[in-house]
Amino acid sequence: MENLNGKEKVDGTKSVVDVDDNIIGELISKSQEAKDFAYCPYSKFRVGAAVLTPNGKIFTGCNVENACYTLGICAEKTAISKAVSEGYRDFTAIAIASDHNEQVISPCGGCRQFMREFGAHWDVYMTKPDGSYCQISVEELLPVSFGPSDLKGKKCEAS
Repeated sequence: MENLNGKEKVDGTKSVVDVDDNIIGELISKSQEAKDFAYCPYSKFRVGAAVLTPNGKIFTGCNVENACYTLGICAEKTAISKAVSEGYRDFTAIAIASDHNEQVISPCGGCRQFMREFGAHWDVYMTKPDGSYCQISVEELLPVSFGPSDLKGKKCEAS
């Protein structure tokens, strides 16, 4: 494990984009703060997210549940949607936080696809409450993914 500003990185993977360690720390901190606003009266599972744009702006989001369970929205989608609603379409990184102490929080399949809509080559920091994290790219989270370019052509020919 690598120590970063008093926090430990759980794996040795390399970032897709060169992001300063202080910015990573701030992104993780913002994701942890965002979970405090989670509306989760049913699952009691708080999640926060913070997404970083190439110009350094950070947008946060939390999960928002609904009595009609399928209408809830994940923290990652909230943060990305806030950024998109303000004109951003490119992202450098996203940090995801929960109260889960035993392991890092991983985005659900729907959030992986939602992130992929905005590119495969940006970093995802899956964290623990103590600030330790596992870094992986969107492409690694969702290999052989479907994205906007797939609507224009084929990835490979069937044999």
